[in-house]
Amino acid sequence: MPAELLSIHPVNPEQRKINRVVESLKDGGLIVYPTDTIYGLGCDLLNRKAIERMCQVLGIKPQKLNLSFICSDISQISEYVRRMDTPIFKLLKKSLPGPFTFILDSSSKVPKILDVNKKTVGVRVPDHPIPLAIVAGLGNPLISASIKSDDLIREYTTDPEEIYEDLKHDVDIVIDSGAGGNIPSTVVDCTGPSVEIVRQGLGELDL
Repeated sequence: MPAELLSIHPVNPEQRKINRVVESLKDGGLIVYPTDTIYGLGCDLLNRKAIERMCQVLGIKPQKLNLSFICSDISQISEYVRRMDTPIFKLLKKSLPGPFTFILDSSSKVPKILDVNKKTVGVRVPDHPIPLAIVAGLGNPLISASIKSDDLIREYTTDPEEIYEDLKHDVDIVIDSGAGGNIPSTVVDCTGPSVEIVRQGLGELDL
């Protein structure tokens, strides 16, 4: 059965449609959703079967999955990272919500959830009402991956209808909130002695 192409308002998301997405995620569904950068592929962080299915769609093994969690706020981030000293907390507070992925040391909770021994995790709080509403309804983060993988989709496709045509047999819902961006998030590594930008994307960080 093909995926549902679900139109959701990008500024004022309709709650009944958000509820529909959350129900699908709780049932192990995969979704394509908008962010403040590019469209992403996501599932419920706490549903291991959904994560395995996402890895199959991406053509990668769970051990190779670069973990990125879509969180609602810094408080939720703190549940999944090992340490957040004052300078890092201030950096996140200044930058989020925004177009950044921060790499932090993962807490012991992460391997238990994913059954993968990952020492670091990427965390995001996108400045976009739809993913924030979804995570709020779900009650825990989405695990997220870029839909640009092994040429699954042309690099950073901005048209959700094109994404739907490419993925309609692999996912359950493709959210259409209009054209997406084509510049990914800025990736910031906070695990070393100093903060390092490892990929310059849309976010401008003043270090």
